[in-house]
Formats: sequence, structure tokens, C-alpha cells
Amino acid sequence: MRKNGPELEADMSKTPAVARRTALVVGLGISGIACAIALHRAGWLPVVVERAPARRRGGYFIAVMGVGRSAAADLGVGDRLVDHRAESMTYVIDRQGNRSPGLSFADIPINPYLTMRGDVEDAVWKTLQEVAPDTEIHFSTTPTAIEQNGDCVEVTLEGPQGVSRRWFDLVIGADGIRSTVRRLAFPPALGGLQRLGTMICAYALQEDLPTLPSGVGGQIIEPGRSFTVFPFDDRRSTVLFSWYAADPDAERKGKAAEQIRKAFGPEPLGPILEAALGQLETSEAALFDIAEQVRLSTWYQGRVVLVGDSAWCPSLYSGMGASSGLAGANVLGKRLEEHGDDIAAALADWEATMRPRIAEFQKSAGTGIGVFTPASDKAIRIRKRAMSLLTNPIVRWVFSHVGKFLPVMQQRERPIF
Repeated sequence: MRKNGPELEADMSKTPAVARRTALVVGLGISGIACAIALHRAGWLPVVVERAPARRRGGYFIAVMGVGRSAAADLGVGDRLVDHRAESMTYVIDRQGNRSPGLSFADIPINPYLTMRGDVEDAVWKTLQEVAPDTEIHFSTTPTAIEQNGDCVEVTLEGPQGVSRRWFDLVIGADGIRSTVRRLAFPPALGGLQRLGTMICAYALQEDLPTLPSGVGGQIIEPGRSFTVFPFDDRRSTVLFSWYAADPDAERKGKAAEQIRKAFGPEPLGPILEAALGQLETSEAALFDIAEQVRLSTWYQGRVVLVGDSAWCPSLYSGMGASSGLAGANVLGKRLEEHGDDIAAALADWEATMRPRIAEFQKSAGTGIGVFTPASDKAIRIRKRAMSLLTNPIVRWVFSHVGKFLPVMQQRERPIF
């Protein structure tokens, strides 16, 4: 990979050669790397900028559904994408570790790959290194202005060597839920962040929790707050705290562990939660944020387009973030190749293909919140009855064989072309 240095930074002021269409990809996460692969496959020259000084490592639990796996296969990721599901039971537990049978993502009848965000990013990264080893990548670099002028986009970039300008045929914002590209190129009237009413904190454990050794999952479910342990077959578990917040902005400004202690008090936390919070205080890669979706009336403006969380963030509760990001990148590359010089038609076709499925994924987040974090005692009782039914051996067998044909499952399984 060509990475930023003095020579390369100097080149950034030059207009790219017109013989090959160029695209700036902002963001080096799953969606951004997948976009670079898809652009290269379509005959474009991708240039990637990333605000962080280096690639992020580790991460939290994610599920890759059929939508994402088929896109990954199209992109050439192949067997780099691996299922790390644990084969043991997941339990509903209380703060002292008393437990009863429960369900987890492993019980979803379409058999998603259960892994970590960092594993998926590594898979697409290694694929990009293989298929396009000369891709320009600029770390510690971010756009500060985006101006469209007919058939090109002028982008002002700020990086280690100062400020520079460059022209592109297309700009792709794959820079996450608080996208800089969205802020610079999409007026507020087109939409933006929509809150779901909860806070989330997700991270990987360094040590096993009391009563929950590696490979064993668990959930503490209380009115308006929950704690979930996601197990893997070959590494420590990851965890997710989720709770309803009266003032999300104030909580986001505080320290994660302190806010969780307040949200899960005043009762004693118990050994499991205490151990989990102890590890959070030393975690270097925790996600602590307001649970939000991105709702926009359009995902592109002229020759600037958003992909993944920057465009539609379905939220962790949907389980479709990584999958939809992979699919969005894959389909975008296909449409750009199919429509040739007609970029406007390519973007319109791409959005028309993606939007119906994304709408379903976003809608599913409401159900996901109810499953992860029931808001009341009544909601918990309803959830408990449903879990009791689904853990019945006969019902479980039927669900595992028939459930995959349910529309909500097919939306996650069927490829997006």
C-alpha cells in the first residue's frame, strides 16, 4: 500500500490523470475499504483518506448476515471472512450469576457469521492489499471543504503536511455515523441523526467474567437496562451495555464506566457487572455512544455519495451495520461499472436498489431494542414468555428449520444485486 509521506503529500495538489476516473473514499473502516475494492474492480482509481493516525484494531461483536456474506464473496474476500461462533449455551442471568436457558444470535435460523468488527475489517483490508496494492492511503487526513463544479469535485484536505486541494470524479463518504462528508455536502434539510432513546457501550474483555468462562454467553435483562456477553470459539468474549437515557448528550460527555454505574444503580452491581466495568476502565477500544440512526431523504448530492453508517446507520440493535456496508459498497461498484460515464444514473440506480432493504433494516432496530433492552417489567415478562417458548426443544427445532423462511429473515439473507 502507498501511504502518506512527504512525497505523496506533495502529489496531492496535482490534478489526477483524466484517463482513469478517480474517487476519493473518506474513511478506512469496513465500508470504506469495501468501496475501494469495488471501485478498483469497476476500473476506477480509489484514493483513501482516514482521520485516524492508523487502522483501528479489535472492536466489538457483530453478526454478518447473508446480505453481507454474498457481498463479501462478490468483492473477493472469500474465506477470509470466518464464523467464530461458540457452540455452548447462552443464558439469561441475574447479577449474582444465577442462570436459565436463553437465546443468542447463534440461534438465528439463517446462521449468521458471528465475529468482531476488527475481523471483518481485516478481511476486507487483506483483500484490498491483494487486488490493489498501490492504492493511495492517507492517514491523519480529513476533508475540510467539498465544492462541486460540473463533472468534478474539488476537495480541500488537511493532513500531516498541511492543507492541499485535489479534484476527483466522485467523493464517497464512508466515515461513520458522525460523517464529515455528510456535514460538508448534505444540507440539514435532507435529514440527519435520529435518536433511539438509549446509550450503548461495547468492548472486548481481557479476562473471563465470574460464572461466564470463554465460550459461554449471558444476558442480564432489567427494565430499561441490559448487559449482554457475546462468546466466541477462539477468543475472549465481548460485551454490550445498553440502557435508556434521559439526557444522552450529558451522559456521552461523561466517562463510560461512571455513566454505567449510575444507570445500573442504585442496587449493588454484583460480581459480574463489577468485573466487566473494571475491564472497561482499562479498555483502549470501547465504543461508548448514543444509539442513533442516520435518516436521509437521499444518499447522494451530485457527485458526492454516502455509504454505510454515514448514509443509513441502522444501529447495533438491527445487527445489519457491517452487512449493509459491504452490500452498499459492492452494489455501488457494480452500478458505476454498468453505467459507465453516466455517474448520475449509476448513483440513482444504486440508491433505488439499496433503499428498500435499508428501510427494513432500520425498522428492525425497534424490535432489536425490545429484545436487548425491554423498557418495562411488562415488556420483560413478554420477552421471558417468548424465550421460554423458543427454548423448548421442539419449538427450537421447528424454528431452526422453518424460521429462515420468515420475511424478516429473508430480508437479511437474500443478496442485494
